[in-house]
Amino acid sequence: MPLIIPEDIPAYKLLDKNAFIIGTKRAVSQDIRPLEILIINLMPIKIETENQILSLLANSPLQVNITLLSTQSYIGSNTPKSHLDKFYVNFDEIKGKNFDGSIITGAPIEHLEFKEVIYWKEICDIMKYLKKHCTSSIYLCWGAMAGLYYLHNIKKINLKEKIFGVFEHKIIESDLILSGLDEIIYMPHSRYSSIDEEQIEKNKLKVLLKGDKSGISLIKDEKDIFILGHPEYAKNTLLLEYERDIQKGYNIKEPYNYFDKDKNPILSWRSNSSVIFANWLNFCVYQNTPFIL
Repeated sequence: MPLIIPEDIPAYKLLDKNAFIIGTKRAVSQDIRPLEILIINLMPIKIETENQILSLLANSPLQVNITLLSTQSYIGSNTPKSHLDKFYVNFDEIKGKNFDGSIITGAPIEHLEFKEVIYWKEICDIMKYLKKHCTSSIYLCWGAMAGLYYLHNIKKINLKEKIFGVFEHKIIESDLILSGLDEIIYMPHSRYSSIDEEQIEKNKLKVLLKGDKSGISLIKDEKDIFILGHPEYAKNTLLLEYERDIQKGYNIKEPYNYFDKDKNPILSWRSNSSVIFANWLNFCVYQNTPFIL
């Protein structure tokens, strides 16, 4: 919860840049309601992704009400239909509603051109809707590439070798969403594509995190966050992906910086991910969203 202090106390100007505070005047008139967060889940095994994202959102003391959305133009076979029918809505069902925040997940389709994706038109319609009906959105991995292309015309680049493992990142520019992070930030990546980094500079987008091996990994525009990695991943997610690719006969290296000497996965990114998601809820959503949606 925010710290409530007078606007004219000297500490207010200092803390306003790097802590979760609100002024006394605002606090007196502030009502409290749950934040409405929309999760557009594009991953094949939706239940696993739900568990990962919801566990991060649950770290905040703020009340958060979740709406899960799946695509109408494509329905995968990896999640039971009974689960989708019970817990998910489609785009037509949310039209006319506003949201405090939204999260668009990745999808294992980065080898395809955007227009080759079956549900590309539907995703474009959703992203267009979110610009007017959502206070702030987080785009993850393929979702980030799709968002950067649709919103800022940043092209996707196919890679010869998969960026796969847990990579170190440094803070390029300070921002409230990075408050409380260490100087070295670990984050998993699992993708065959990247983005045209020169176009990022031309579009004057704010680059927040970058790795020597993973490249630009966290970008911000006026209200949205684009993360090229998978901060939501659980401890064994990369292991399961690695075993799946080996079974399929892919020529793939083991995940970088992920196993210990006994080949056991090391969870090194969880605290970083928790801070980023909590900061997003606090600074990008809670402090900017209107009380009446």
